[in-house]
Amino acid sequence: MANAVVLRNLTKTFGETTAVSRLDLTVPTGALYGVIGPNGAGKTTMIRMILSILFPDEGDLSVLGHPTALQAKDRIGYLPEERGLYKRMRVGDFLVYMARLKGLDGQGLRGEVQKWLERVDLLDCEHKRCQELSKGMQQKVQLIAAVIHRPDLLVLDEPFSGLDPMNQRQLRDLVLEEHRRGATILFSTHIMTHAEQLCDHVVMIHRGQKVLDRPMAEIRDTFDPHRILFEPLDPGADAATLRSMAGVVSITTDNSTWDVALDPGASAADVIPRLVAAVTPSRVEIRRPTLEDVFVSIVSGGAAAAVDDDARLRAAVRDGGSEVRR
Repeated sequence: MANAVVLRNLTKTFGETTAVSRLDLTVPTGALYGVIGPNGAGKTTMIRMILSILFPDEGDLSVLGHPTALQAKDRIGYLPEERGLYKRMRVGDFLVYMARLKGLDGQGLRGEVQKWLERVDLLDCEHKRCQELSKGMQQKVQLIAAVIHRPDLLVLDEPFSGLDPMNQRQLRDLVLEEHRRGATILFSTHIMTHAEQLCDHVVMIHRGQKVLDRPMAEIRDTFDPHRILFEPLDPGADAATLRSMAGVVSITTDNSTWDVALDPGASAADVIPRLVAAVTPSRVEIRRPTLEDVFVSIVSGGAAAAVDDDARLRAAVRDGGSEVRR
């Protein structure tokens, strides 16, 4: 089976800034890939090169078997990070227009648009102008425009931006439906929990360079757990009792739960009995590493980061902060 996207040695600069550096990537047909990293890491630049919105300074690429996405544009769906609606057009008319641009036509097109609007709870917005919709509603309209022609390749750039938790779940369901249909899906996000929930493969970009390219299952198996969730039986217990313990790097508290970070050389099996002996727990369990943990580990070189550095790194990916500079 041919690969849907192949990038070789892709490089793009803007003046003195290198946005993407010597990037190699292969996305198999039918895969669901997540491209993750802080804002400013180079994710959007990479996507725009894949779609021939931008052209690389060096390297080459293949999209659905073609040297440029322009030769396969009717087989590609794209949800950009920026809103791309014609604000004064009515929602139904806009979607019919976009579907026709992708080669759809015929008597049933208006009915197809209505089915999609109903699917995302926007049927009553068919005759509203796009500018009358909330940002979340506009995002869902753009998603319909990206998938209504049943693309072979679906590219989503920060697709959950502007959506509340309920609509995020609805969008995830639609993305998974498209994947089950057979579409190859490539989406970028700085919110790593979204990639964990959706992807079967993750590519991590930091400062324009690929630092991780692995299946999610392999990531979970490779990175050893070095965090323990500890809930004391006594809500008034003092976490300082554990902070000075050998093997413990730091403890952060969230209500009644303590997140105990271990030294990379420490074993959870050795530390847990000492924690339990010092403070009686109501619950204690090993916390499997998240993509956020993996990012911090890679960027910090695998060493135990200082508490302030750890917080700064996590803020960059949790809150959508600017690219982390080291």
